[in-house]
Amino acid sequence: MLAYFSKHSASVKDDVLSGLTVALALVPEAVAFAFVAGIPPTVGLYSAFFIGLISSLLGGRPGMISGATGAMAVVVVSLVALHGIQYLFPAVILCGLLQITVGVLRLGKLIRLVPHSVMLGFVNGLAIVIGLAQIGSFKTLGIDGTMSFLPGTSLTIMICLVALTMSIIVLLPKLTKAIPSSLAAIIMVSVIAVGINKFAPESWNPIGQSNIVQTVDDLMMNNLKANAVQKAAAAVETPETAAIPADPNTAVDVSVLSQKQVEEAVASVQASKEPLPMLFFLDSRYVLAPFTWGTLMIILPFSLILAGVGLIESLMTLTLIDEITETRGSGNRECIGQGAANIVCGMFGGMGGCAMIGQSLINVNSGGRGRLSGVIAAVGLMAFVVLLKPVISMVPMAALVGVMFMVVIGTFEWSTLHTWNKVPKSDVLVMVLVAGYTVLFHNLAIAVLLGIVVQALIFAWHHATHMMADIHFEDDTKVYQVHGPLFFASVSSFRDLLDPVNDPPYVAIDFYFSRVYDQSAIESINKIAERYRQEGKELHLRNLNADCKRMIERAGNLGEVEISEDRHYHITKMI
Repeated sequence: MLAYFSKHSASVKDDVLSGLTVALALVPEAVAFAFVAGIPPTVGLYSAFFIGLISSLLGGRPGMISGATGAMAVVVVSLVALHGIQYLFPAVILCGLLQITVGVLRLGKLIRLVPHSVMLGFVNGLAIVIGLAQIGSFKTLGIDGTMSFLPGTSLTIMICLVALTMSIIVLLPKLTKAIPSSLAAIIMVSVIAVGINKFAPESWNPIGQSNIVQTVDDLMMNNLKANAVQKAAAAVETPETAAIPADPNTAVDVSVLSQKQVEEAVASVQASKEPLPMLFFLDSRYVLAPFTWGTLMIILPFSLILAGVGLIESLMTLTLIDEITETRGSGNRECIGQGAANIVCGMFGGMGGCAMIGQSLINVNSGGRGRLSGVIAAVGLMAFVVLLKPVISMVPMAALVGVMFMVVIGTFEWSTLHTWNKVPKSDVLVMVLVAGYTVLFHNLAIAVLLGIVVQALIFAWHHATHMMADIHFEDDTKVYQVHGPLFFASVSSFRDLLDPVNDPPYVAIDFYFSRVYDQSAIESINKIAERYRQEGKELHLRNLNADCKRMIERAGNLGEVEISEDRHYHITKMI
């Protein structure tokens, strides 16, 4: 699958068509992430526009798609719930400033510290998350006001249309590559869905729904109504609502959700027809947070988390797309681009965002390689929302689900299924841990950090247990030629190698095959030197490289230890 992706070369036509494909898939995702964050749908849509446009122009990876993401939304929902939406926008602006700082300090290269096992666990977990996220598209609004699976006929038709979409994506490139197969599949399945919705018997429709094949507009409306039901159910029940009987012929239980609440939910969707966003401090809908030190203390923790989550997901996406396209992006430039995008996004009342692996893979799969594809995706999204909403509302969710299932197939590293018993067990553990955490908690950034920490601890343990020494004599001097790094985890093994009580009067420790890395190592050498001094013996350190020598000399107070200037590269008789 990766070889298939990498065959495409950049072209204006492919960038434009792939950008339009991505724009179609961005609409329901941007609205869905707004639901997660507990903010109006327009905030999610405008966020996707600003983040996608600016990061495509200024970021470090042509062909990568950015927008409002679930990882950021999980953080945003806590801030909005605790302090209100007025604190969201300055938090996003501060997040952008922090990300630019990381780029200016050239810290983007830290992505190199991510082990391959963490990368595999990340992409596999993400593939599973993307796949599970599509289950919601097979649901509709039930009579009790909650989302439930489609009934038999509608569900069967949707499964067939999803399978048709996937078949077109796989088979069309064998016939022609004049148009991206994903875009062609969306268009063809949309035409079929419109025909089914128009000519099929109304008895096939789910109760309370006007379409057999659920469209983007249907899903958005159903989610809004279901969200209103949850809020109403959480409120204290009043005698008036308790007295209203449930109407089985409506899509919502009116004892929980009044008609006025339904109309308000519909109105919130219609609000997405606003022509253009505006600066948040000029928008009368929002109350400005006070410009005080207290506000900074409120938003700083959230901004740090947003910046970290956004950069980790963006840099991981950059690394994955680099591997697929066999090119190399700039991690530091990506940090700056994401930061600038979040600053502008926050200024215009957005929720912030970062790179989107799923949409980036759709873009790459459709032939998008240049920055133009990201620009077209962002502009196309805004055009669909502002100018072409009647058209985009007819796109069936089955087509978008089929595209996303192909993304899942392309994202999952299938080789791990038959190589797990051929790699170190520790790597398998890290892969499963990262993938499992991603699937269970949907927090990609924490999953990656957890994987790095565990892999680092395993690395430290292995090196700590591989400390050894070759012992030989040079005249009247006993030489310990140490093998393995000397650092906090290996100091215990290092001390066990030496025998201050029984060693001869002259002892040398040869570091030709070792290095001194940290304060724990220096302190260990200090204690060993003190032991030899107490025994009335001389200890010399040999073959320290320049960095280790400076570190030890700077630390000082090493008793009677002498650092030999002569370098010895031979080994005499071994014991």
